[in-house]
Amino acid sequence: MIEHFAEGALMAFSLDTILMIIVGLFSGMLVGALPGFTTLMAMAILLPLSFFLDPLVGIPFLLGVYKGGIFGGSIPAILVSMPGTGAAVATSIDGYKLTQKGESRKALDMALYASVIGDTFSDVFTILMIFPIALLVMQFGPPELFAVLLMSLVIIVVTSGSNPLKGLVMMLFGLWLAQIGTDPMGGVERFTFGIFDLKSGIPLLPMLMGVFALPEIVYAVMRNEKVGGFAKLVGARLSMAEFKRCIPTIRRSTFIGTAIGIVPGLGQVVAAMMGYSAAKNASSHPETFGQGEVEGVAAAEAANNAVNGPTLVPLLTLGIPGDNVTAILLGAFVAQGLRPGPQLFEEQGAIVFAILVAMVLANLMFIVIGYLSIPFFARIVTIKTGLLVPIVIMFAFAGAYVFRSDTTDILMLVGFGLFGLLARAAKFDVMPMVMGFILGGPLEYAFGQTVAMAGNSPISFMFTERLGMLAVLIATPLIGYALWRRMKTATN
Repeated sequence: MIEHFAEGALMAFSLDTILMIIVGLFSGMLVGALPGFTTLMAMAILLPLSFFLDPLVGIPFLLGVYKGGIFGGSIPAILVSMPGTGAAVATSIDGYKLTQKGESRKALDMALYASVIGDTFSDVFTILMIFPIALLVMQFGPPELFAVLLMSLVIIVVTSGSNPLKGLVMMLFGLWLAQIGTDPMGGVERFTFGIFDLKSGIPLLPMLMGVFALPEIVYAVMRNEKVGGFAKLVGARLSMAEFKRCIPTIRRSTFIGTAIGIVPGLGQVVAAMMGYSAAKNASSHPETFGQGEVEGVAAAEAANNAVNGPTLVPLLTLGIPGDNVTAILLGAFVAQGLRPGPQLFEEQGAIVFAILVAMVLANLMFIVIGYLSIPFFARIVTIKTGLLVPIVIMFAFAGAYVFRSDTTDILMLVGFGLFGLLARAAKFDVMPMVMGFILGGPLEYAFGQTVAMAGNSPISFMFTERLGMLAVLIATPLIGYALWRRMKTATN
């Protein structure tokens, strides 16, 4: 794999890749800076554009959108107390207070620097760790893969929200959706209801765009609040002394975010809140937090951005998306003919490392782009989201159709969009459903292979031949319960 890394590093420095990363960063910042629009929606809408690009161009483009959008969401959070992303809620606590004090420029500078530092460290960590993890995963057989997939689904359910029962219902629904089509083991049609277009199963991309993009568009229209006055960028820039004072906080939050990113299902919102709480508890002046403390901005932004890199570890090594964003990235990989998993490193190792190196390059470019463009995006905050909604809808429908040129995909888009709206209204998180759908096929196939290998003695098979599988199955309820308790405590 050392050879793959060297080859991939050279491939990442292509002019096309660098240019599309820049386009992605600007696109992400643009959408993130618009109150009511989210990074997730931007990635879902722009996903079809990556189909027409080389994998080394299209996927880094989406990663640029992702990175730019996370920081972009902090701009309205700081300037007008309207977080562009869920991860920016913690940022708004102190960020908006700094704006009210006439120090909005200082808050945005701190958000940018903390974001880039947290993101860069996590990306480097990912590059270093993915090599040994991939080597370990290559030793997995169907039994171990089944156990890991099952554990991932359990973790996703218990971390999906305040009500794990709702998460379980959505996950089971996603597993059922994964059964629609042709049985991979026996070749028998299931749950197609006589509809020919369902014989090949439900297409992933229209589903992702439907449940993630369309509800966000509708809610953006409904939330089309008027931003009072102009979001002004005022005050002095962040001083070196203020930055040095925040270094311990950035370091702590970066470690927190990196650790959270490895665990599927937790995500940036949890990381931001935990990073912020840890900074406040460790501070010698906790009373200043919530009153316009620049350390509060640093803590939240470093933590939520440090999640970005590690979420790719389970995705690339096992094909398990860590959150909604990596689910969309999985769709991009599949559309490009790259199936994440152990075989990806054997067959396309250079491309994998090229994408990872491109992530680091994106951060280096972002520090310059963000520094120069903050004044521009500060003005973007005042644009009414309703004016852009028709364009976004057009992109959504065109994107759903263009991949297979099948009108059925349009119907799928609308159907899952309505489902996403109903789920959101009933306070059901769609994340477990999407994960259940994505992992349902591999889970079923691994289970079928495991049963065939075990024969008539599955218990003795686990205890004598597959101790790794047994260890994961035993650990699953323990890890699930521990995460549930932690999530419950954090929520309270």
